Amino acid sequence: MSKTANKKADIGLIGLAVMGQNLVLNMNDKGYTVAVFNRTVSKVDSFKENAAKGRDTIIGTHSVEEFIDSLERPRKVILLVKAGEVVDKFIEMLLPHLEQGDLIIDGGNSHFPDTIRRTKYLQDKGLLYIGTGVSGGEEGARHGPSMMPGGDPKAWPLVKEIFQAIAAKTPEGEPCCDWVGSDGAGHYVKMVHNGIEYGDIQLICEAYDLMKTGLGLSPDEMSKVFADWNTGELDSYLIEITSNILAFKDKDGGALVEKILDTAGQKGTGKWTAVNSLESGIPVTLIGEAVYSRFLSALKEERVEASKILKGPETAFDGDRRAFIDDIRKALLASKIISYAQGFMLMRQAAGEYNWTLNYGEIAMMWREGCIIRSVFLGNIKEAFQRTPDLSNLLLDDYFRKLIEDAQASWRRVASKAIELGIPVPAMTTALNFYDGYRSSRLPANLLQAQRDYFGAHTYERVDTPRGEFFHTNWTGTGMDDVASGTYNA
Repeated sequence: MSKTANKKADIGLIGLAVMGQNLVLNMNDKGYTVAVFNRTVSKVDSFKENAAKGRDTIIGTHSVEEFIDSLERPRKVILLVKAGEVVDKFIEMLLPHLEQGDLIIDGGNSHFPDTIRRTKYLQDKGLLYIGTGVSGGEEGARHGPSMMPGGDPKAWPLVKEIFQAIAAKTPEGEPCCDWVGSDGAGHYVKMVHNGIEYGDIQLICEAYDLMKTGLGLSPDEMSKVFADWNTGELDSYLIEITSNILAFKDKDGGALVEKILDTAGQKGTGKWTAVNSLESGIPVTLIGEAVYSRFLSALKEERVEASKILKGPETAFDGDRRAFIDDIRKALLASKIISYAQGFMLMRQAAGEYNWTLNYGEIAMMWREGCIIRSVFLGNIKEAFQRTPDLSNLLLDDYFRKLIEDAQASWRRVASKAIELGIPVPAMTTALNFYDGYRSSRLPANLLQAQRDYFGAHTYERVDTPRGEFFHTNWTGTGMDDVASGTYNA
């Protein structure tokens, strides 16, 4: 680690939006000299005069040349800029000034295929590249984010000390940052993290709606429920902030949350996860429903008009409210387990497809603190993979299997009651449907294959012959027995 007397910076950062500024301050707090640059150079001066005032070991620069010249060799440059074309433009801007062995780090939310491409591109030029998923928002960047680096393995020793120094720490003191894998692995794992985040948020919103619409609880009452839940298995950042949000008052003393328009935004990372699951043939149904729920919420004007025409049930909840609140808690927990199980299924598939060696227990540890989905729950996931490193599905781990078993009756009661009351719970119900499908040794896809063969000669396999043998039947007697379409796996 460099001392304050060092004239050159240990690392440089380009992109002085709030995340970039906070990451710089975090690195500087840990004793690192940091050079900074921004395309709008006035931001450099503003940063130095305000947030970084008096910090002589943060070096402000006003050109790419000055920025690169301020860095120790091998140079290490973090880009915290908008994902996509902007990253490529900055890479091209930096290339003429870099030497073999220098390192570029993309700390933004880049799509993992771009990171695969950029790693290869820079390797061919003798340069190193890391795509690092960074989670935790502004607070995490300032005080300790979850970091998921992947790219050229030769680059990791150059930044390991810095990254693990600034990362969040688990209660046991482990840094929530370790090498994920080659080329796009880091950004892939961050993508899945964000997809699970979509799922977690949607599940919490459904629990809120069940209590608000189904039980008529006030925001203050629900705040206390979520605060109570945060002391058990659901202990997590998102449950904690939900309790805080529900308790927050507007200027007139009413709950602010009830005055927020019910149309959800997104930045696309959840959609990337859903699309990748379709391309990979992995049923990440809960994240998909979470993305579609945001799309449906955005149809606000259509929904308002539809509400005047389309009618639902006019029943009201008439049971034990306290018992049903506990049922909702268990349904939320069971559904959350499904979301993570599906996310880890997707990562396992990607590891095989892209030849990545992923340590699933370490990934859970990286998410344990600092990131948006941080929770006590993730410690249990790490332990599951420690017990069984080749675990094919979290649902098969004894700890999670027992949680599901204990929650199953509540889960089904909640799904049934929600349907009876006309309250949409797409994430909870798709999670339950996945569980019932995954535990079924036989599904009705035999009829589906028969239909496909009937109308399109798509062939089928038989239960009384070895896998891999395909058959076609002349169902109508008018076609040709020896003509069949090609087959493929979804």
